[in-house]
Amino acid sequence: MKKRQIGSSDLYVSEISLGCMSLGTDEKKASEIIDRALDSGINYLDTADLYDFGANESIVGAAVKGKRDEVIIGTKVGNHFEPGKEGWYWDPSKAYIKEEVKESLRRLQTDYIDLYQLHGGTIEDPIDETIEAFEELKQEGLIRYYGISSIRPNVIREYINKSNIVSVMMQYSLLDRRPEEEMLDLLHQNKISVIARGPMAKGMLTKKGIEQVEKKAQNGYLDYSYEELKEIIPAFLAYANDEITPNALALSYILHHPALATATFGASSVDQLNANLAYTNQNKWSDDLYKKLQELTRPIQYDKHR
Repeated sequence: MKKRQIGSSDLYVSEISLGCMSLGTDEKKASEIIDRALDSGINYLDTADLYDFGANESIVGAAVKGKRDEVIIGTKVGNHFEPGKEGWYWDPSKAYIKEEVKESLRRLQTDYIDLYQLHGGTIEDPIDETIEAFEELKQEGLIRYYGISSIRPNVIREYINKSNIVSVMMQYSLLDRRPEEEMLDLLHQNKISVIARGPMAKGMLTKKGIEQVEKKAQNGYLDYSYEELKEIIPAFLAYANDEITPNALALSYILHHPALATATFGASSVDQLNANLAYTNQNKWSDDLYKKLQELTRPIQYDKHR
């Protein structure tokens, strides 16, 4: 599988990667999905301390035991929770980040994290303090690089200007083209990569897209009405065929921009994983097809106050 560099780092990740949030808590089933992903050439696994309150990191750590050198692990921090207590709260403080990294390392059964990401963020955060925490963790060798997971342009700009982030994880799909409006080019110019999440738009960009519109978009999706989606999805599916599946179309679309390092999808079964692995078999992608797909949807702008 082709690999792309994350920013200016020495991390080279597979073009498609596994987001582990959907794996569930059945360790055997989750391990089968991870093993299949790794065997297929995927080398980047994305998790977070908040997923199943640490259980997801533990499952990932157990699954890659003995294969750690072959895998690039990304995890996230900033949502403060305590075992045995309900809920969590936002905490981007230096103290919490430097303490919580130890818990992530323990659960992942590793002594370093390849990509440590702030799991959100607001413009009111103590950003300088947060950056200081990540920089110290780098110096201590506990993390190799750091990034943020955010869809807030104002927050992203602050980190571009003040930090050494190598990546920004953000939602991006043919149905959510907000990053195209102002973020993709800006990040690429600053040698910061995008890790795209949600590439299938809640399953609407798969062969079950029409069914998923009925299930999950009765009240619309972002700026799209239910009626619009009922027109867009069949038109999108019409471009798929035996040589390029709907999943491959959706993944190829977002990976078209050079800012993209990887498209991270979730999978709760091996079958779902295999559907996305079809991306590696397609050979009919073109600039012309990109433009045709783009004409099906419209840009959506971020909230300028975020």
